[in-house]
Amino acid sequence: MIVARTIGELDLPRHGVVGLVPTMGALHDGHLALLAAGRAESDVLVASLFVNPAQFGDTADLAAYPRDFERDAETFEEHGVDVLFAPSGEEMYPPGFATWVEPEGAAVGLESDHRPGHFRGVATVCLKLFNIVRPELAWFGRKDAQQLAVLRQLVRDLNVPVEIRVVDTVRDADGLALSSRNGRLSDRERTQALAIPQALATRDADAARAVLAAAGIEPEYVAVADLDGPTLAVAARVGTTRLIDNIPLGGDAR
Repeated sequence: MIVARTIGELDLPRHGVVGLVPTMGALHDGHLALLAAGRAESDVLVASLFVNPAQFGDTADLAAYPRDFERDAETFEEHGVDVLFAPSGEEMYPPGFATWVEPEGAAVGLESDHRPGHFRGVATVCLKLFNIVRPELAWFGRKDAQQLAVLRQLVRDLNVPVEIRVVDTVRDADGLALSSRNGRLSDRERTQALAIPQALATRDADAARAVLAAAGIEPEYVAVADLDGPTLAVAARVGTTRLIDNIPLGGDAR
């Protein structure tokens, strides 16, 4: 596996299909599902590892985000990644950087109401990655349904020559969606967090709120939104850990 730390080092062989799996590291089985899907369809599989400061409104959340480059690099190599692009913040946002993507449409409401500027950071860094790597295909997880809708909109509106591919949410046996933040939960909080998938299983916003209330969870939002089809979405803090999850209710939720 080639490890590129700078854009200049990212000298890809351009034979066949180039696929991209963008990540912020702290890899879990959800990421491995993305890598497996990417490996199956790519002649050259690129993964990126970049904890993007521009999408964190809370500096404490950014500081607490788990980082273990050696472990992640070993995992990428074990799962068939050909090129790992792991730039620094200065490489992605050099001095004088002043051009941002400000998405509207799918980016309005839900996460944007509680994380101002989040999708500006996501859209900007993903557009940069698409331009730097120039993949034909890129894989993202359904768990971040609003992000997925924003990126599909970005690709469509700006005529970016990449096809967005989607991998279904990966869950633990107890139903909790895998997240890099799950490791911050205490045993008691982990049990309490199970109310989130249980709430989504009702497939009804009012019933979902009742399930969360019974578990002592006051959500930031419980809403049905058009995220590539009607989707019941939840965001809530369990202890100090913020978790999001969703379930498609029908329509085009590919």
